[in-house]
Amino acid sequence: MTGEISRRGFVQGCAGVAVASLLRGNALAAVDLAHDSNRPQFHLLPAANWMNDPNGPIFWKGKYHMFFQYNPHAAMWGDMHWAHSMSPDMVHWQHLPMALAPTKGGPDEEGCFSGSAVVLNGVPTFLYTGVKSVSANEATLSDGHHNFRETQCLATSSDADLRTWQKLPQPVLPSPPAGMKITGFRDPCLWQEDDAWYMGIGSGIRNQGGCVLLYRSADLRRWEYLHPLVSGEWNGKAAGDPVDSGEMWECPDFFRLGQKHVLLYSTERKVFWMAGEYDAMEHRFTSQQKGVLDYGPRAYYAPKTMLDKNGNRILWGWIPETRPEAEYSRAGWAGMMSLPRVLTLDANGQLEMKVLPRVQDLRSGDPVQPQSGEDRTVWPLLDLSAEAELWVQPLRGPVHLTIGTEATPAVHFHLDATHGTLTYNAQTVGTVLPQGQMRVSLYLDGSVLELFVNDKLAHTSRLYDLDREHTMLTITDPGSAVSDAFLWRIQPISSNRLTT
Repeated sequence: MTGEISRRGFVQGCAGVAVASLLRGNALAAVDLAHDSNRPQFHLLPAANWMNDPNGPIFWKGKYHMFFQYNPHAAMWGDMHWAHSMSPDMVHWQHLPMALAPTKGGPDEEGCFSGSAVVLNGVPTFLYTGVKSVSANEATLSDGHHNFRETQCLATSSDADLRTWQKLPQPVLPSPPAGMKITGFRDPCLWQEDDAWYMGIGSGIRNQGGCVLLYRSADLRRWEYLHPLVSGEWNGKAAGDPVDSGEMWECPDFFRLGQKHVLLYSTERKVFWMAGEYDAMEHRFTSQQKGVLDYGPRAYYAPKTMLDKNGNRILWGWIPETRPEAEYSRAGWAGMMSLPRVLTLDANGQLEMKVLPRVQDLRSGDPVQPQSGEDRTVWPLLDLSAEAELWVQPLRGPVHLTIGTEATPAVHFHLDATHGTLTYNAQTVGTVLPQGQMRVSLYLDGSVLELFVNDKLAHTSRLYDLDREHTMLTITDPGSAVSDAFLWRIQPISSNRLTT
């Protein structure tokens, strides 16, 4: 993916860049990153370098733990570790030592890829994908850059803060099902039923489509293959990476939500969801509703969910860079975690999501007073850290929302409550909401914008190099469709952008 992040867009010439990043090291982290206005102030990200997928989020002994894909050596994909952060509230974070690192000569010597965390008999346990370089004939992952053998590995922890992990020396699942022409074999998700543990693995069948392979185990160590939990369709296009053609589904997540079950998976540079019925006797899933999880332009991927202490289903996602690789590598950092979103299903089985209410604790005092004209309302976005809410009524004409300076707008949204449509930079977002009031909430944090409409439509985008002193949120409303609008400044969760 030229000029954009992919999970494995690791170009052949990256070694020199990685060395340069290491040489700059501490000076970059201490000076450049702390004053980089593109870096967020209230999203979780490491102090420097590359991050991607959320892995194994879990609530354990009164704390929330987030693990994520991380390259400790450079601001580009490669040498995947599991970084670790801990939080009392899913908003304020403390970085802890690395949880997993590749083991020389082991099944994960080329990287500890994505996976899940569960508790078995009181023991926190990771199931993750380990990769090592092999010949093309042995590879389960061939994306035009690598030939990797993917196996499913296990690690456990015995300390209260999950700081140290012990790996099994051999994979618990060394091979995919015999005879299948698979396009990948990674990113295990786990759930428990009355009789056993179940594992879904992201995969696909060559020239047929992506799928989730279903396994069963009593102890997380010995696994029996059952069948595909659900399968999709190939888009018919040739691609060097089968993820881009829909032949491979990455990062599946399968869970109960209300009276239904939900499947999330990532493919073709988007995240999709299905909601429907799960037959616990036959262990098969039937989709009844489906959609796109986030409609932003390639700025949300590889999500993972967890249960909070109250049993709410919390969604996390990776927000990648959309600027050229040379720019983010030079900046010394790439990627962040999305804000936590609470998932629910409505009465029709449609997926709903809203930002965790605890994030509101970061609001800095009373709402900011805008400058109002005849049909325009303008708020300053000082330091590029803000939350806004507005309500748009139908039958009064569209509303235009712009972020940027007067001379250089960075993004433009067109909200039409009469027809239930949202347009982003003159392109209609691919869904239509029911006619009626639109409730819009948005979060601007440095170079990231997360926007939500009626808890049904999510849209994440990147806005680089905004003017931190003169950027404004402007609402143009010639028909007086906006009935209420508020904006709050958001407090940073660290003082230097390095420990969020």
